Amino acid sequence: MNFSKLIVFAFVCWFTCFTATAQKISYSEPEREDSRRTEFEIIGRVGGNILVFKNNRSNNFISVYDNEMKLVERVPLDYVDDKWINVDFIPYGDYCWMIYQYQRRGIVYCMGVKIDGKAKRMIDPIELDTTKIGWASNNKIYSTVFSDDKQKIMVFKINSRNPANFLFTTLLFNEDMQLQAKHRMNLAMDERNDYFTDFLLDNQGDLVFGKFIRKGGSDYVSDLKLITKKADTEEFLHIDLKTRDRVLDEIKIKVDNSNNRYLLSSLYYKQRRGNVEGLYTITWDKASQTVVKEHMMTFSDELRRQAKGPDANIKLAFNDYFLKTIITKKDGGYILIGEAMYTTTRGGAFNRWDYLSWNSPWSSPLDYYYSPYYNQWRSPWNRWGAGQATRYHAENILILSFDKDGGVEWSNVIPKSQFDDETDMLISHQILNTGGEIHFLFNLYERRTLLLNDHTLGANGKITRHPTLKNLDKGFEFMPRFGKQVSSRSMIMPCQYRNYLTFAKIDF
Repeated sequence: MNFSKLIVFAFVCWFTCFTATAQKISYSEPEREDSRRTEFEIIGRVGGNILVFKNNRSNNFISVYDNEMKLVERVPLDYVDDKWINVDFIPYGDYCWMIYQYQRRGIVYCMGVKIDGKAKRMIDPIELDTTKIGWASNNKIYSTVFSDDKQKIMVFKINSRNPANFLFTTLLFNEDMQLQAKHRMNLAMDERNDYFTDFLLDNQGDLVFGKFIRKGGSDYVSDLKLITKKADTEEFLHIDLKTRDRVLDEIKIKVDNSNNRYLLSSLYYKQRRGNVEGLYTITWDKASQTVVKEHMMTFSDELRRQAKGPDANIKLAFNDYFLKTIITKKDGGYILIGEAMYTTTRGGAFNRWDYLSWNSPWSSPLDYYYSPYYNQWRSPWNRWGAGQATRYHAENILILSFDKDGGVEWSNVIPKSQFDDETDMLISHQILNTGGEIHFLFNLYERRTLLLNDHTLGANGKITRHPTLKNLDKGFEFMPRFGKQVSSRSMIMPCQYRNYLTFAKIDF
């Protein structure tokens, strides 16, 4: 190889390495109709375009962006004249199912329509179900869940008029929205303090959720039961997980489709209103219909120092932490992610029991449009914070990796300190999972400028802090925790630009 070829070869290698680690950010132009009060949902990539649903009062639109986030078209959703109550989206490669609800007179209609990558209807709207209520309501009647592979879709409603006996109606569809089964079941609510976890659907079309009791002023969880419903049966299966005497925090549940298991995790205490002692996890195996693993991990002093810092009171280290994400592995292990989050006011600080008494501020907003501008923390802050200056805090991120038997493989912490006054839009984080590594994206101030930071987590637990992302245009403020991954290496993230709502596509 002569010298000139060697130079070319070296340049190609350098360029390949550079482009492999580079990233690109594309911004959408502000649209006149989209302000801070616009409700939205990032649908995803459909037919090569990026679709974003937007609601301004009674006007519903889908903005269609190209790969460079240039607006292609703003498509009005004028299927009905009545006000929509709720809308859900299930995106596929070349099309998307939109499931929406509206009320006409005393009847709530649940409808489905198939749209293409230009947000155009591919079929006429189809009626999925109706409910006669006899009064005007802004609250949604139907909820939509779908499996990880998107081959099973379930629409369900719960009639809770009888507080001692809830009536569930479930409608199971395939990916073409063809009805596979419609079932009605009763679920006894023996305690006035009975609550549910999130509802999930596995790849076999089985519905799963948790049912538990909040005792002692609704500030802790006990008597956890796993409730499942098989796709082809019209009954609930109740599994008593025998947690009666344990003092648990908010329950997180995750379907592990690769291993046919369900994971339930929670922080736990030794006593009511005590300090967080550790992590409680149950693994339920569908094939054997048994608990294959029950694990109580007590947080060590070393992990407490790592999670809160060397100068903190280690007994209180996890009292501000909440579980955020569970990522399953193919071998049966899993990664658990938590974050320290709390608020302070002139009148003092809210603690985790204040939050849990009014629902956790870190739950998903299942009852309304997914928008950061409305009810995003589901907490008493706005209820009690009138006339007080509220400061929102989001601090360190804890990452724990477990093997298939529930043993800890490694742990790590991403240190950060975020706060903002009177708003929580710009704090906390979002993850992008590329398969080989996980990106953690969050804002930090650098020289009085709020910049988006990127830390990656490797398979061995090593954290790599990357240089500040390039092309961070001045004036655009990112809202990371409302971002959505739309491909293996791309994320759509909403931004504030002056008084407008805009969106950015980040390619890694």
